[in-house]
Order: sequence, then structure tokens, then C-alpha cells
Amino acid sequence: MAMELQIQVAQAVQVLNHDIQSCNRVAANQWLVQFQQTDAAWEVATSILTSNSSYVHDFEVELFSAQVLKRKIQNEGGCLQPEARTALQTALLLAAKRFSSGPPPEGHGNGSSAILELLTVLPEEVIEDQKNNATVSSARRWNFSQELLSHTPAVLEFLLQQSEDKVGELIQIHERNRKILRCLLSWVRVGCFTEIPQNTLPAHPLLNFVYNSLQVFSSFDLAVEVLTELVSCHEGLPQVLLCRMQSLKDGLLLPALTSGNEKIIFGLACLMAEIGQAAPGLIAEASPEALALADALLRCVSYQSEDWEIADSTLQFWCSVAGYLLGMEFERGSHKHMAFVTFIPVFTALLDALLLRAQVDSSDLSVDEPNGAFDIPDGLAHFRTNMEELLIDICHLLGPSQFIQKMFAEPWSSLEGPIPWQDVEVKVFVLNVVAEIVLQDAQPFDISVLMHLVMVLSNSSSGGHTGFMCWVQKSIAEVVGSYSKWVCSFHEAIVPLLLFLASGLGRFVAASACANALRRVCEDASKMLAEPSNLEVLLWIGEGLEEMHLHLHEEEDVISAIALVLSTVPNRELVNKSMERLLKSSYEAIELLLKIDSEGPLTQHSIGYAQLLESVARAFYRMGAIFTQLSTPVFSSSPGDETILLILRHFWPLLERIFSSDHMQNGCLSTAVCKALSQAIQASGRNFSALLSEVMDCLSRNFLSFQHHECFIRTAAVVIEEFGHEEEYGSLFISTFQMFTAADSVSALNSSYVCDQEPDLVEAYTSFTSTFVRCCPKEVVAAAESLVEASFQKAAICCAAMHRGAALAAMSYMSCFLEVCLSSILESSSCIVQGSFSNVALRICSHCGEGVISGVIYALLGVSALTRVHKSATLLQQLAAICKASERTNQNGIICWNSLQGWLLSTVQSLPVEYLNPGEAETLVPRWLNAMEGAALDYLESKKSKGGRASHGYMQGNGGRSLKLIIREFADTHRHTPPSL
Repeated sequence: MAMELQIQVAQAVQVLNHDIQSCNRVAANQWLVQFQQTDAAWEVATSILTSNSSYVHDFEVELFSAQVLKRKIQNEGGCLQPEARTALQTALLLAAKRFSSGPPPEGHGNGSSAILELLTVLPEEVIEDQKNNATVSSARRWNFSQELLSHTPAVLEFLLQQSEDKVGELIQIHERNRKILRCLLSWVRVGCFTEIPQNTLPAHPLLNFVYNSLQVFSSFDLAVEVLTELVSCHEGLPQVLLCRMQSLKDGLLLPALTSGNEKIIFGLACLMAEIGQAAPGLIAEASPEALALADALLRCVSYQSEDWEIADSTLQFWCSVAGYLLGMEFERGSHKHMAFVTFIPVFTALLDALLLRAQVDSSDLSVDEPNGAFDIPDGLAHFRTNMEELLIDICHLLGPSQFIQKMFAEPWSSLEGPIPWQDVEVKVFVLNVVAEIVLQDAQPFDISVLMHLVMVLSNSSSGGHTGFMCWVQKSIAEVVGSYSKWVCSFHEAIVPLLLFLASGLGRFVAASACANALRRVCEDASKMLAEPSNLEVLLWIGEGLEEMHLHLHEEEDVISAIALVLSTVPNRELVNKSMERLLKSSYEAIELLLKIDSEGPLTQHSIGYAQLLESVARAFYRMGAIFTQLSTPVFSSSPGDETILLILRHFWPLLERIFSSDHMQNGCLSTAVCKALSQAIQASGRNFSALLSEVMDCLSRNFLSFQHHECFIRTAAVVIEEFGHEEEYGSLFISTFQMFTAADSVSALNSSYVCDQEPDLVEAYTSFTSTFVRCCPKEVVAAAESLVEASFQKAAICCAAMHRGAALAAMSYMSCFLEVCLSSILESSSCIVQGSFSNVALRICSHCGEGVISGVIYALLGVSALTRVHKSATLLQQLAAICKASERTNQNGIICWNSLQGWLLSTVQSLPVEYLNPGEAETLVPRWLNAMEGAALDYLESKKSKGGRASHGYMQGNGGRSLKLIIREFADTHRHTPPSL
């Protein structure tokens, strides 16, 4: 049957390629396409390549068979059984051996080409499986690769004979050499040269073939890939190739740099860089060959290409060498010291080259259409980011003083003549990168040069409004922020500095850098800026924020900076008036919105209304930022409280009216209002206590009206965080808890699917319940038994959600409750009073225990299970410890160790059969129970030995670690099972 199919394949190939009737060719093509999809195609194609039949010398049939096998290996190779793979591999290597003797005299001689293609594919199967095929076990992959490598000598011999075959036209020889290199690359990647004695590798004939292929343009790129792969895997090769670098530099690199052949330049740069990265110690010896390599790469960095890929490819080489030099221990005058000194001029020249390549050309700036801002090319931005580590290394090598001297060595730093802004911009960029090292050196450089640039740009007549000059302003502002302590010592330039930063706030590119710099300057020079003239400029900046259209975080930087300066002003009346000026536009925007609400219908879809909503939201964010600043220790005195009360007198009435309006349906506005309220509560402390009832009413009422806005729940949690410890507010907080839990959106959290639809709500609600349990007196928590139990049950469901944040928040709440419960039981000794918190907590655990076990197991069955291992193990340890501890009390009838055993058994038995491996259900329960018991005893012992005052002892002892190991193993082996709870 197989022979008949071989004959049919040969006939179909003949018809397809040579029949003059198109209908016959179409029919032959259709038959061959169908044949390729059959299982028989494996055997037939293999037989054609290995058989001695009359078709063996028909190149077209051999080529077709080779292509069939190549496609089937690529598409179906992973599905082959081990024995089938072995048979296929043996057959292919047999064919390779047959063709290794060269072309048969009566044939076309191209069968070897087909074998080359197949030999190229086989190692790729190992590599691709490793990257993409998670279903193939590591053991199976390792076995296959070992089988493959066992045939290395035959494969290398075949490749060597092919490389020595010079029969054919020059173009054919070059094409065959490319195929040989491609095949060799596949085998190098799978580790073929590890199978031969390593001392023979440098002299291996194939290595000479690869090196010689560098000289041929058509095979250059593949030769580079092969050598790069070899250098990274075999430690003896860098020395061998380093000796050849001078000839490569003279024969290939220098002509390529002259002619602008970027393919050659880039390839050699990558290869040379790899040599240095593989053996930085070899380069650091500063031998003539090493210095020749360094010089070659310096030329690559300096090469003016349209993009930055060539220079970028060398950066890791320089970092490796610099890191090695910095890590060397040497005595002055030693060989190592001389090598170190030899490299200083090299890195100085490298710094010059980097400064040149990192310059921003104004013609390269692109316009970002939505905001009209200018941006540098992505390639340059990427190059600048990648060179930061190298710049820091060079600063360490040269020393901060010499490095700074290098930055200011140009004529423009003399403060006379025209300023070369391109040079300035790149140098201040570099200064910002190395700021941390320079500041640690504690030797301030001449800051007057920088301040001169600030004063020039702060002068509006300088005309610095082009895209490039905005970029310059951004870079200088970043340096001002980084060196703010030194900048602030230049007292006479403070006003120009403020004006410079203010002008940058109005430019999209520079706004973030200027806002950050302003905050840093105000932090470092708050008392100097509190002087009337300086304060007036700051207030002018604050009053103009509406027109600047900054991002929220930028506005927060600016407002916080101004509020910080105001905190140092001793005159409280001046402070209060300044605050009124700062917040005037905010109050006006809020009043205008409330006026629309009271005098006419809402026009939610109008542009004007949307803009007003944004202005009001920003107003509340500004007030929140001020409240945060007022809560700092500087403002903790009674005059500070006076300022807070002054703002609250305006703030709370406006807030009440906003809470009562339909505008709160807007998510951005409600978030801003709640954040401002949270910051006001945290800042004012006891000053807010009289308003707590109204606050909680507003929050709960608004949440019931707009249940997709979880910000109301988050703010309620802040209130409990601040006032929960006071028992007098217990009934108020329980009432709020009740309203949140009864809301439709929270009631609907009864499946992991719903939790995934509302992850923010889950996080907010479980955070609120955690805060309630943690901050309220135990008597208050006990009084809310039904609410706590309901929320605990929901958390057990939510911990199996696929959304990581929601699941971890639910687990955190459960862990918080179990910790409070366990601590209370241990404090109660053996006698627990009926109705006490310990009694209530044990009842909740007995009702929800199975839900906890079930939730944890389902959480460990998801695709992101490994991120939940620690919290899952902690929950199981806590629950086990509670069961053990309760057996020592008079409440062992409510919950005991048998309860835990029953919950675990019930959960495992209710799992769908496909979720567990065969026989796992029988071994899982006893194994887990044993580990949980050890972990529980570990924790209880740690509490006992330290008088119950120990911090969480979870996962610390042998028992805890064993439990975590079992949980991790379970998650790892079941992570592809889809969870459903």
C-alpha cells in the first residue's frame, strides 16, 4: 500500500509540474493537498527520502516529500508519540547521511537541500515547544532534545561536507551556504557543540566556514547570528574571536562605515557587543585586541544613522565592561590599575559620542495631534532610556567632579555668546540622569550656569515657544527638580525660577516636569518662598490653574507646593486670606454648578455642562490636596486647626448641597467629592466629629442612588478608620454597614462571575468590612453578627473570582476577620461567655467554614492561582488554628477539628471529577489535614511562647512552610483547570 502511494505521489507531482492540460494540474494539486493532510503522508514522505526506489533521484518528488514533512513537523510534530518521533528522526538522519556524500551523478543533486530544510526544523521543534507549548512536559522535551543531540556528529559531518561542496553556479553556492548556516544555527541553539570536546571547538572546520561567511554579503547576517549564539554559549570562543576583531574591523567595519552599509555595521556591532558581554573580564584586560574592539564599537556609537538601533545595540557591552571595571579590586600601579586607567579615555570618548547621538534635532520632533504637543522620535526616546544605566556607570568611573566638568566644558557655560540649545538640552538630560550620584558626592557644581539658562528662558522676550524650546524647558525643569536643594541656594534667582516654572506649566510637554520641580523647590525652600514677593508669585500661579489645563497629578503637585509654603507663614490672617484666594475659583465653580441644578433642568449632554463638571471635580481635588497638606506636622498647632475650620465652614455646606444633587450620578465628580471628603476627615480629626451622622447619611444615601460608584463605600471606610474605635458611634456604623449590605449591587455578589463584573465594588466592600472588623470595638462587631456573617460568605465566594484584585481583597478581609477571631479566642482562655465576640466569631466560622474551604480550593484552580498561594495557605492555617484552639474552650461544640475535616471532605467530594487528577480525591484530604494540623500547632505554639503578643506567625514554622508547599504544588498542577463557583 505504501509503495502504491509513493508511485501515486510521484505521478501527481509529475502531472502538477509538467502536464500541459490545466485541468489535470488542478486535479493533481487537489489530490496532493488532501494527501498532505493524511496520517499516511508521514510514512510515504519519509520512505521517498530514504528509499532506493527509482524515484529517489527525482528532485521534484524528493523536494515535495521534504516540504510535506517540514509542514507536518511544524503543525503536528507536538502530537507525535515518542516512538513515532524517534522513528522519524532516525529516518531523517539516515537520509541526511545518504545525501552527505554529495549529489548522485545522474540526478539534479538537490535532495540535500530538502534534507537541510528538515534538519533545520527538528531543533526548532524543541525550541518552539519550550516557548509556546505548555502541554508538552519538560521531561518529554528533554528526552527528545537528548535524542536529537545524540546524532550531533552525523549532523555536523553532513553540514561540513555540504559546506565543502563547491559544485554549481556561484549564486547556487551562496544560497546553499545560507541554508547550511540556517541549519547550523538551529542546532547551535539546541546545544549541538556541547556534545563535542570543548577544546576542539575553536579549531572546528565549521567555525572557519561561519567566519568566512562573514565576508560574503548574502550570508553575512546568518553568520553573525551563528557566531553570536556560539559566543553566548561557549566560554572559550570570545578569546578566539577577539583575536580576529582587528581584521574584521579593517576589512569589514571601516569600509562599511565609509560607504554607509548599515547592515554590516549593525551586524558587526551586535557580534562585537556580544563578545564583550560574554567575557567582560577579557575586555577589561585592555589588551591591544580588546582596545581594537572597543575602538570599533566607539565608531559604531558615533555613526550618524537615521535611527538609533546601531548605537543602542552596543549599550549593554559598555555596561558590562564598566561594571567589571568598577568591581575590580586593584592596588595603584598594578596591572589591573593600569588597565582601569587605560579605559578612562575610552569612556570619556564614549560620553562624547553618546551626547552627540542623544541630541534632539528640532526637525525630528513630531506633533501629537490631540494636544498639539511636540514629542521626540520613539527610537530616540528608547535610546535615551536604555543609556541611563550606562551614563550612571560612566559617572562612577570618571567620578562626579570630572563628569560635571565634562558637562560644562563648552563655551556656552561661560554665560557669554549665543547658546547652543541642542547641546544644552542633552547635557541637562544627562545631569538629571546622574543626579543621585552627584548629590551623594556632596560637592555642589557651579549652579550659576543652570540658573543663567533659567533666567534666559523665564524672559518672555526670548521667544522660546517652539516645540524644541518646550522640550529644552522640560529637561531644565527636571534638573531643577533633581538639584532643588542646590538651586534654592541661588536666592537672587528665585523669582525668575518661579516664572520659568510657571511658563512651563502652560506647555503640555514641560508641564509635568515643571509641576514636580515647583513642589521640590517649595519643599526645600519653603521659608524663603514664604516671603511676600515670592508668595505673591506662588498665589498668582495657583489662581491661574484653571487656564493651564494640567493633569490632576500635576495640579496636585502645584497646590500642595503652595499650601506647604503657606504652612510656614506665621501670620494666620495672611494664611487665611491666601487660602481664600487660592480656593476662590473652586468655590465659584461649585456654586455655578449648584445654581444650574436649582434654577433649571440639567443639560448633561452639552459640552458646557461637561466642562463645568470637570472644573468642579478639579475644584474638589484641589481642596483635597490642601486638606492633605494641612494635616502635616507643620500645621498641627491650633492656628493650623483654625485654618482647617475656616475652610470647613465653606467646604461642608457646599459638600452637603452637592451630595443632595443629581450631579453625583457623574462618576468623575462623585470620585472627586469623596476623595476631598476623605482628605478633609483625615486632616481635621476631632473637628469633624459633630458632622459624622450627616456624613454617613450622605454616603449611604448616595450609594443607594448610584450603586456603581463604589467611592461612597471607600469614604465610609475612611470615616470608620478615623472614628471606629469610639464606641459611641457603633450604632451609626452598623446602620451604614446594613445599608451597604442591603443594596442591590452588593446583594448580587453571590457568584464569582458577578464578582468579575464588579471588581471595584468587591474591593471597596471588602475593604470597608475589613476596616469595620479591625477598627470597631469587639462589642460593636458582635452586635453586627448577621452582617459580618453575610459579608464573610460573600468574601468566600469572591476569592474565587478571576479578577486578581477582587479575589485578593476578599481574601484579605477573610484573613483579617479570622485573625481578630483567633486573637480573641486566645485572650478568652478556656471560658468563652455566651454572646461575647469570641462566641459570635466561632458561630460565624462554623456557618462559613465550608464556604472558606470551597472558596480557597476554587481560587487555586484558576489560571492566576499562583498569585493566591500565600493568602490561601494563610487562610487555611488560620481556620485550622481556630478549630484547634476552640477545642481547648467550652465552645468546642460549635466548632472543632472534626468540623474542619468535614468541610474539606465535603468540598473535595463536590468538585467536578475533571478538576482533580485520577485518585487525587482520596489522598488530598488526609494530606491537607495533616499539613493544616502542623501549621495550626506551629502558629498556636508561637503565640503561646511569646505570651500572645507575637506578630502573625503564618508560614513561619516547619508546619506552615509544608502547608504552603502543598498549596503551591496543588495550584501549579491544576492551574489550567477553569474554576467555577
